[in-house]
Amino acid sequence: MSAQDSNGYKSGGNLEKVLRGGYFAVTGELGPPQNADGDHIRKKASHLRGVVDAVNITDNQTAVVRMSSLGAAFVAIQEGLEPVMQMTCRDRNRLAMQADFLSAYASGVRNMLALTGDHQSFGNHPTAKNVHDIDSLQLIRMLRDLRDEKKFECGEAIKGQEPRFFIGAAAAPEAGPTEYRPYRLAKKVEAGADFVQTQLVYNVEAFKKFMEVVRQLGLHEKLFILVGVGPLKGPAMARYMRDFVPGITMPDHIIERMENAAANIPKEEKNARNQAWRDEGIKVCIEIIQQVRDIEGVAGVHVMAIEWEEAVRPIVDGAGLLPRPAVD
Repeated sequence: MSAQDSNGYKSGGNLEKVLRGGYFAVTGELGPPQNADGDHIRKKASHLRGVVDAVNITDNQTAVVRMSSLGAAFVAIQEGLEPVMQMTCRDRNRLAMQADFLSAYASGVRNMLALTGDHQSFGNHPTAKNVHDIDSLQLIRMLRDLRDEKKFECGEAIKGQEPRFFIGAAAAPEAGPTEYRPYRLAKKVEAGADFVQTQLVYNVEAFKKFMEVVRQLGLHEKLFILVGVGPLKGPAMARYMRDFVPGITMPDHIIERMENAAANIPKEEKNARNQAWRDEGIKVCIEIIQQVRDIEGVAGVHVMAIEWEEAVRPIVDGAGLLPRPAVD
């Protein structure tokens, strides 16, 4: 019996069925708008429908006010997408979290991703007070207890339908200290995580070292590991990630490759240069998918192309991952 089957439950969601069925999973990401326009979600959904097995709905990403992950997830369901609803510890206490879990399940959400959340100082309300009533490990345990023990965080029994989520967590394999990262993941497995999505991976060799320890600990047999990948729009984006984004190591050869992609195009031809860079960014992403797919213990990829959802189809198609499996 695999560890993935040992939980003894089924959420009924498509993502869980794909992973349990042994297929290489593909998830995407959809950022809600900074307004109340539901058509914004619908337009993005049109690029992702039929291309991914589920799509993450971010929760006030980068600490910027946006349509809620719960509301956007409901619109995504209406548009034929299966949401992975993100929940951060920054904005809600445990009462509000559990109320949203009940509402989400009643609305058809079957996947939940537990996150700490970006610090509010990075967003558009830097003086806002964070909540952090619980941390991400406690949030995972709360989700597990709601599902498996049928009880609220306070210990009171749920009288009626419990929310049965496929529980996700996040991991940053290249964040320092890197030697601790597999053990941090082990704590999330112990807390009750069923799957994990990693931070963006560009340094495949570094990720392989992370996975070596993950396999030594047997974690790849206890949860599904989806590797974060994403297309670069140009060399400036690659350099920014190298210099300013925690948890990402950007190899020099990728930066050089992005720089060289438009080397023969005159600087005044901006549209042509941008297109050349984007085409190369998609190629790099496809190659990374092909490389990580061969690593033992990798169960899928999480394609992050925020505000560039139209890039997801050519990436997934180019990696040979279309059509997506139809599961019952």
